Amino acid sequence: MTTSPRPTAALSADEARRIALRAQGFLGAPDRKAGVRGVLRHLGAVQLDTISVLARSHELIPYARLGAVPRTKVESAYWTGSSSPHAFEYWSHAACVLPIEEWPHFAFRRRAYRARPHWHHHLPDGAYDQVIKQLRAEGPLTATELGGAKNKGEWWDWSESKIAVERALMYGEVVCVERRGWKRIYDLAERAIPSALLHDDLDDLECVRRLVRQAGDALGVGTRADIADYHRLKNEQFDAVIEDTGLVPVTVEGWGGKPAWAAPEALESAPRGRHRTTLLSPFDSLIWERARTERIFGFTHRLEAYVPKPKRIHGYFAMPVLSGGRLVGRVDPARAGSTLVAKQVSLDGPKAVPAVAAALHEAASWVGCDSVRVEHMDSAPLKRSLVAALA
Repeated sequence: MTTSPRPTAALSADEARRIALRAQGFLGAPDRKAGVRGVLRHLGAVQLDTISVLARSHELIPYARLGAVPRTKVESAYWTGSSSPHAFEYWSHAACVLPIEEWPHFAFRRRAYRARPHWHHHLPDGAYDQVIKQLRAEGPLTATELGGAKNKGEWWDWSESKIAVERALMYGEVVCVERRGWKRIYDLAERAIPSALLHDDLDDLECVRRLVRQAGDALGVGTRADIADYHRLKNEQFDAVIEDTGLVPVTVEGWGGKPAWAAPEALESAPRGRHRTTLLSPFDSLIWERARTERIFGFTHRLEAYVPKPKRIHGYFAMPVLSGGRLVGRVDPARAGSTLVAKQVSLDGPKAVPAVAAALHEAASWVGCDSVRVEHMDSAPLKRSLVAALA
């Protein structure tokens, strides 16, 4: 007896956009009781990055969804130390904060790293074992406390102890469950990860199946590339498990006929509720994949921090502005004392002015600024309107 294929649901472009917004926490009342940890558990991954302009990206992610959560609470929600960890840092979409419950799901990646070291740095005999021995004897340590992060010379020239501890982190023998002043605190996984989670029992297919389902739930709806990219899985890994994830095949208007899948709960009721107005980190999972952002929002965005300054169009760390479920402009922020500086602003038109003004006021208050200054805008009339709205 053959089974008939599951029917494919058809979604309009607007339905898909609203599903994505709700799934990512931007449509409907936020779960403030769950707080920052609730945001992390739902998203499944919060990307880390060294750039800090308005704030670091991992702080901007919960702020964008919950509003002005004190930054100290954001940090403490992630980094609680190895005595009672709620999260750990590992390679997912990039270097990410991950809920501690996901430790078993990355067994497939730890096994892959053990079989094929990610870096080709030379590591002398005994250097790896020495780092493990030191952590076992002395407890959690930074790379500096392990013997220094870098050799004398170029900035990328890691020391032997730094290479060794980073390799142990990839292998899963060492874990980072805390950062202090942006420095990783390394500890033995056997000491820091709860015993119920400290195992590599799941085979590769089951690890990938769980991560694909988690990504589908967090995105609401997505193509193969969208969902696989969430935790940087390969397309063939996605293909091997998709039928067993419970995600529902859909077609989406305007997506060029690309096969797509949705979380079943996302199709049960029409997304309703209040839209969030906020500045978005370029590393926010709502927009971190450029092709998806263009497909859903009709909005082309590129991080220009690594673009030579003369070639930048929107600024070093231009942050898209979300309002009414649309991306309505960009702001490249900076801080000068107690003033939030909008170094460069671009808007879709006059209707975006109130939303951008509201987003700038809230962001300024969140980071402890008491005023906002607008510097460059291509349109003089729009600049006058924005300055007036801010006043």
